[in-house]
Amino acid sequence: MSIKKTPLYEKHKENGAKFIDFGGWDMPVEYTGIKDEHHAVRNEAGMFDVSHMGEVEVSGEETTKFLQHLLTNNVEDLADNAIVYTFMCYEDGGVVDDLLAYKYNAKKFLLVVNASNVDKDFDWIKKQSVKFDVVVENTSKEVAEVAVQGPKAQEIVQKLTDYNLDDIKFFTFDDGVEIAGVNTLISRTGYTGEDGFEIYTSNEDIGLLFDKILEAGKPLGLKLAGLGARDTLRFEANLPLYGQEISQDITPLEAGLGYFVDLDKEFIGRDALAKQKSEGLKRKVVGFELLGRGLARTDAVVLNSEGEEIGHVTTGYISPTLEKAIGLALVDSNYTKLGTELTLQVRSRKIPAKVISKRFLKSKKK
Repeated sequence: MSIKKTPLYEKHKENGAKFIDFGGWDMPVEYTGIKDEHHAVRNEAGMFDVSHMGEVEVSGEETTKFLQHLLTNNVEDLADNAIVYTFMCYEDGGVVDDLLAYKYNAKKFLLVVNASNVDKDFDWIKKQSVKFDVVVENTSKEVAEVAVQGPKAQEIVQKLTDYNLDDIKFFTFDDGVEIAGVNTLISRTGYTGEDGFEIYTSNEDIGLLFDKILEAGKPLGLKLAGLGARDTLRFEANLPLYGQEISQDITPLEAGLGYFVDLDKEFIGRDALAKQKSEGLKRKVVGFELLGRGLARTDAVVLNSEGEEIGHVTTGYISPTLEKAIGLALVDSNYTKLGTELTLQVRSRKIPAKVISKRFLKSKKK
């Protein structure tokens, strides 16, 4: 199977990107360095190519009814042009994917799903839609997208449009917005813990948009950023990554994301999640800090003070912002209290750690 490339692939090569295979896509992992790009997003701004993300349009008379059945979060009460973060779950409560649902109106939604899950998600959505009066269309191949994130994101993008970006509130969007002469859909959700925008357009127009944003942003400190910085940024902001903090085997409740699960409505997986909640969670995702030297690698085993295995690391980094080794781990619920002492088995070493709040950073979003 050949590796896929976004329409901006040649632009990344021109700008000195290093590439990795990410879910079957040849994607830039870094340009000037992960730490450098991370700090640019925290302090000025960074631009990411996120054209690999998937887009699925759902339209028709029963769109809202269908999505109430498909998704864990409530979409019925959403205002037009609002966005909601949500999950699709299997009957047993495991996660098919986490996604953003963009509501145009009651009869039309755009679902933005993870790149590595597009085909699986589309098949799942189509399969679940057969009893509803809806049309489900995978538009992923026609849509390209960049994300501009950081404290100066609005100042940069505003230079390229007459549209007042103050009108795009957090978790809202607008379609048909002209930016640098290009017709776009623009939203304000973010995956970094910073303010910023996601800008969608056609494959044909994304190159021009990319160049214009880069040109407008360079005097303000904008840097191109790859998937490496995207991961360190989302991790510091305690935002989950599919396959790590949530998965087919880790439910939204175990991940501490029950806020996005409305158990007062019927949806696929609702009964299993309601049962899990009523019986009490047997394991949870917690934050931790290493007390000894080292780095907590993903999948490292977590032990209790008696040396018994009680879980595993889902994500671990030396935080570029906090400059200390922290992480997230899925552990037995008896060991989730703040201050609980843990031990991480990292290769042949045992490193002491303790449970801390998952709120590693204060949110700066508008």
